Amino acid sequence: MRLLWVAALLVLAAGCGQQPATRPAAAGHTSAEATATPASPPVVAWTGLAAIDPCALLGPQDRSTAGVSVLGKPKEIAGARACDWTVPGAFGVTVTLSETDGLADLEVAKKTATKTKVGAHPALQVADKEAADGTCAVLLGVGDTASVQIDVSNTGFSDTPLACRRAGTVAGLVEPKLP
Repeated sequence: MRLLWVAALLVLAAGCGQQPATRPAAAGHTSAEATATPASPPVVAWTGLAAIDPCALLGPQDRSTAGVSVLGKPKEIAGARACDWTVPGAFGVTVTLSETDGLADLEVAKKTATKTKVGAHPALQVADKEAADGTCAVLLGVGDTASVQIDVSNTGFSDTPLACRRAGTVAGLVEPKLP
């Protein structure tokens, strides 16, 4: 009897630290229910920008911070999803999500682009200071094959530095919400 008790203890001790074996599923139960192992967290697939609504990137507080007093209107630009906010008599902002063009793929005149970083994302600020046309863009790289483009145009097409400050503000608000 004592020998059986010692053998049982050895079997139990040998099994410590090991995952229990999976039992076959009983009728009416899924294999997950029949498994004694704890469920592992679900694998989240990279969705890139596909899961992001461009108009949701500027919530009410963000719009207030950026001086945008209107709701955005969804639109499409060259096949890419975008959102446009037009503040009458002041300026307009467009945020475009490109799921197919990284920063290196965007056609930008080198003399108008300045490399920078916004949060954790590499970026380009694009403004033609010589033209002084009141427009500026901040382009955020999202991985190698995607980008978010923030374009600002001032009413009257003047004051390019102000357009760049506005684009930078919006980029700073949008960036933390990007993958």
